Parts: sequence; C-alpha cells; structure tokens
Amino acid sequence: MKSLPTNAALLVIDLQKAIDDPRWSRVGPRNNPQAERNVAALLTAWRWRQRPLVHIRHDSVEPDSAYRPDRPTHAFKEEAAPLPDECVIGKSVNSAFIGTILDTWLRNKGIDTLVVTGVITNNSVEATVRNAGNLGYDVRLVQDATYTFALRDWSGRLRTAEEVHDLSLANLSGEYATITDKAEILAALAER
Repeated sequence: MKSLPTNAALLVIDLQKAIDDPRWSRVGPRNNPQAERNVAALLTAWRWRQRPLVHIRHDSVEPDSAYRPDRPTHAFKEEAAPLPDECVIGKSVNSAFIGTILDTWLRNKGIDTLVVTGVITNNSVEATVRNAGNLGYDVRLVQDATYTFALRDWSGRLRTAEEVHDLSLANLSGEYATITDKAEILAALAER
C-alpha cells in the first residue's frame, strides 16, 4: 500500500444506532461482525496521533427512518461516538459530499487523502467514495471496517452480505479507491 500522508483524514460514515434496526437484515444477516471494533481501533490510533477525523451523521428526512434526528437510534454507536472537539457533518442523502460542507472542510485543511469506514458498503460508503474519487481525493477504503446486509439482486436472487460487500468493493477498486484493511492502515500509521 502507498504511504499514508500525515494529514490523511479518517471518515466514519453513518455508524449510528439506526444501523441495528432489524429492517436492514430482513433478508439476511450482515457481514464483517468485527467492523465496529475495527473502526474503534482506527479511531484510537487517529486520536493518539492527533490526525484529522470526520464523523458523518445521517440525518434522514424519511418519515419512517431509524436515522431521523428525532429518534433515539439517530445517536452514534458507542464504538464510533465522536469526542466533543471532533468534526461531525450531517447529511440527508447517501453521499457525504452532497449538500454538506465536507469538501470545503477537507480542502481548507489541505487534506487530499481519505481513509473511509462505516456503513453501508453498497450505499452511503460507495456513494461517498465515488464522489471523493471524482473530486480527486486519494481514497483508502477499509474493507473490514465497513459492512452491509444480504440483498436480493435485480433478478430476485438472494445475495449474501459478503457477496454484496465484495461486489461493491470490486466496483470501487482502482478507479475510485484503494481497497485496504485495518492492519494495513495501522501499519502505515506506525511508519510515521
């Protein structure tokens, strides 16, 4: 893996209690059960080294969403909760770049490398990574610090969460992001 610049920002996308709503797993369970632990390890490493990090919070406007700001499930999961002085950027669509200050915030700090974690791999993570790549950011997507759920494909065939996850990573690999894992990122951090 390429070296990691000292100002690479860690993005944690939508890791809120809403992701535990049983509707997400209605056709099958999620993958990467260790993802929250991996995100927590990355957050600890970023904080210890005082590197930039951004928590992306989904503020749904959908009437029945568990991500609505007026629901208790809107809160961040404990493993990914921001500290009081950390940047939190709300969004109401899948990409963290649409209708938010994220791009301006990053550019004002001279950040051009993003390490992306969070949920859902084939939704908000993929949309954010695609936008980041198109905006010229060097994106490292941490495959074991993100996850998704089983899903029926267009023809009705049930795809496991791992299949959905892997296809999403394949869509992003190369053109939009470098696919990596927690161990590689932590090793890159230790080099500095």
